[in-house]
Amino acid sequence: MKNRNQVFDNVLDLVGNTPLVKLNKIASKFKGNFYAKVESFNPGHSSKDRIALYIIEEAEKKGILSPGDTIIETTSGNTGFSIAMVSIIKGYDCVLAVSSKSSPDKIDMLKTMGAKVYVCPAHVSADDPRSYYEVAKRLHSEIKGSVYINQYFNQLNIDAHYKSTGPEIWEQTEGKITHLLACSGTGGTISGTAKYLKEQNPDIQVIGVDAFGSVIKKYHETREFDEKEIYPYRIEGLGKNLIPTATDFDVIDEFVKVTDEDSAHTARLIAKTEGMFVGYTSGAVTQALLQLGEEGRFKKGDNVVVIFPDHGARYMSKVYSDKWMNEQGFFDSVNEAAAQNIQYIK
Repeated sequence: MKNRNQVFDNVLDLVGNTPLVKLNKIASKFKGNFYAKVESFNPGHSSKDRIALYIIEEAEKKGILSPGDTIIETTSGNTGFSIAMVSIIKGYDCVLAVSSKSSPDKIDMLKTMGAKVYVCPAHVSADDPRSYYEVAKRLHSEIKGSVYINQYFNQLNIDAHYKSTGPEIWEQTEGKITHLLACSGTGGTISGTAKYLKEQNPDIQVIGVDAFGSVIKKYHETREFDEKEIYPYRIEGLGKNLIPTATDFDVIDEFVKVTDEDSAHTARLIAKTEGMFVGYTSGAVTQALLQLGEEGRFKKGDNVVVIFPDHGARYMSKVYSDKWMNEQGFFDSVNEAAAQNIQYIK
């Protein structure tokens, strides 16, 4: 319970009501107004706090969860952190199957939050027994009193954002939003937010962001799953090698694909232009914004909202590491020179 002095009972009272911040520089050459919904202001530093709290509380209401039970989930890191945080406050054990593509920073954070972590190979098919989907299913069958959240196929993933993120954006823009851009992994964020916004104004354009190497964009356009689209990529929490039922493709108008390299550089550019230290997928959604801007997709008076899903601290060993960027071949001579801002005085 909150009081007038803004003292909270626990960190879960801080979930939601994240700020909308104007982007003043990075898209300044384009017509329109551009805003970021900065989800790192959640206590677990990502939008996944919303679904973790909502799904767990719904399970409690239905009697599915009791104190001392175990919560199991597949995650690229952020959902796992949020579930671990909620589990600590509510008294549950937490077991997570994590993709090996997740940054070491994220995996260390999960362990710090008391979760038992199983790191599974990223580049195997979804039905491979080593995949994090199958490992989570196996653990659920083996652990008595466990509940498998299964965010990729859980309607509550959509409902959480329908009841929170969508209404917040509508209110913050005073109903003047014209475009929503959001990355699509499980699809819960974009689907729930878009569903609410389109109920208020069906003319709002909803644009999903997908990765090269993912099947999502082509499935949206053809309703066919094409395995030939699948190949390894580096962005976490974006795109998929399966079709999540937590994605409502009917409320999304189109998808834009972005590259690993462009998204990494754009994440760094956000920090240098807007002073916001955000994650890899925030770079991806902003890269999509820049690509659409270059195509002349926005006009004067448009109010474009992009969702920044998480904080940059979770990517210190990846996009914010010059060593990692070099190892990926993401630095040319100009970018590498610009990155060397540290001088050691002897």
